[in-house]
Amino acid sequence: MYLVLTSSTSPLYWSLHGLSSPRWKSECCTSSLEHGLLHGYIGFLSVPSLAGLSVCLSSPGGPQWPPSAARNFSSNCCRAVSCLLPSRAWTRSGCSLPSASPAAFSGGLLHMVWVVLLSLLCYLVLFLCRHSSHRGVFLSVTILIYLLMGEMHMVDTVTWHKMRGAQMIVAMKAVSLGFDLDRSEVGTVPSPVEFMGYLYFVGTIVFGPWISFHSYLQAVQGHPLSCRWLQKVARSLVLALLCLVLSTCVGPYLFPYFIPLDGDRLLRKWLRAYESAVSFHFSNYFVGFLSEATATLAGAGFTEEKDHLEWDLTVSKPLNVELPRSMVEVVTSWNLPMSYWLNNYVFKNALHLGTFSAVLVTYAASALLHGFSFHLAAVLLSLAFITYVEHVLRKRLARILSACVLSKRCPPDCLHQHRLGLGVRALNLLFGGLAIFHLAYLGSLFDVDVDDTTEEQGYGMAYTVHKWSELSWASHWVTFGCWIFYRLIG
Repeated sequence: MYLVLTSSTSPLYWSLHGLSSPRWKSECCTSSLEHGLLHGYIGFLSVPSLAGLSVCLSSPGGPQWPPSAARNFSSNCCRAVSCLLPSRAWTRSGCSLPSASPAAFSGGLLHMVWVVLLSLLCYLVLFLCRHSSHRGVFLSVTILIYLLMGEMHMVDTVTWHKMRGAQMIVAMKAVSLGFDLDRSEVGTVPSPVEFMGYLYFVGTIVFGPWISFHSYLQAVQGHPLSCRWLQKVARSLVLALLCLVLSTCVGPYLFPYFIPLDGDRLLRKWLRAYESAVSFHFSNYFVGFLSEATATLAGAGFTEEKDHLEWDLTVSKPLNVELPRSMVEVVTSWNLPMSYWLNNYVFKNALHLGTFSAVLVTYAASALLHGFSFHLAAVLLSLAFITYVEHVLRKRLARILSACVLSKRCPPDCLHQHRLGLGVRALNLLFGGLAIFHLAYLGSLFDVDVDDTTEEQGYGMAYTVHKWSELSWASHWVTFGCWIFYRLIG
């Protein structure tokens, strides 16, 4: 089997993404420069190509990929680890290299002109609005205009797609910092070095995940290396590789090779849809666990209680997605940091528009961050309706039946009369099966057999309509039926 790097718009790529004081500032400047040296590695390998990294393993009977691809991938991984580990050790040593700033920026930002332009624009807006109480809103509008112009006018589609991952991380960090300043969760506007150090933090700029400014400041303090830290990194890397194998070697061939299940034409279409969904899911977990490893290697992703550090960064919860209680649990567990960001900085700020409108705004923001791809926008918009209808329906059923059938698990002290009865379990299983049905339907768009040209340019409307027409728009009809039932029992 061989390894091959594919474009940044492949399904595997799509599975992507405190207080400030003078004491923090001095530590942050030094540590930012030390961590910034790794940007030389990022520039050498080209961030756009790494941000769009995906790996396909060919089966013995399938197409044979050049052996050089495997060597290149292994070499790049070795370079990543060889840069991250010295960077982490360097931070622990307490050495200061102010002269590293020019090298860090010139090397790491060489291939990120448009991303750098976005970050500079964000800091300019933040500086000009430093006395305003609506910095988060101004930054959001600025990023919205920039992304719209870039998507439609400034850059060709293929090049823009390759920068999308890094742009997403930069945009999310800038917006969160703006709202944290408005809420006084961050005391003062960071210096330019602090701001750029946060946006281009080496552990998260390529694969994510999003981290708050406070978490970044904690990371660059330089906490002691430990066995628990190394165990967390090793565990995340092993799980990432496992998910990679499952995504490329198991998911596309699930039926009937691994599970001897076959049937008529309609059943085969649904089995094929489920295969595509599973392959796409595990490609997302691969990137999630890989981002856990890179962030932890750089010193982020821990909780501190007294003198005890727990390296507990979690990006995805695969079991909650593959065996879900509800679609609400799926969208939350898909990417925990991004789910938190969307809830805290988008949904809560849009809640004054009404719950349903806030849900639509949240999914629209997610679609914008991921780029203007029709099939992705269609999936996210469908998810908005599916999750909202499921939430309100189960909430009403829980009230009528006085049973623990909400989208999220009830706390131990809930007041429902029926908690663990057979009927409650059956109803929760029914909604869990319905969630798997929705996932297979939505995942059918991420077909592993689509040619590279389509992936690079994005899936169009015709492709999306064709794939869902093959499945008779079943998920949308079921959602509509659930909404009718919800209205009838009101």
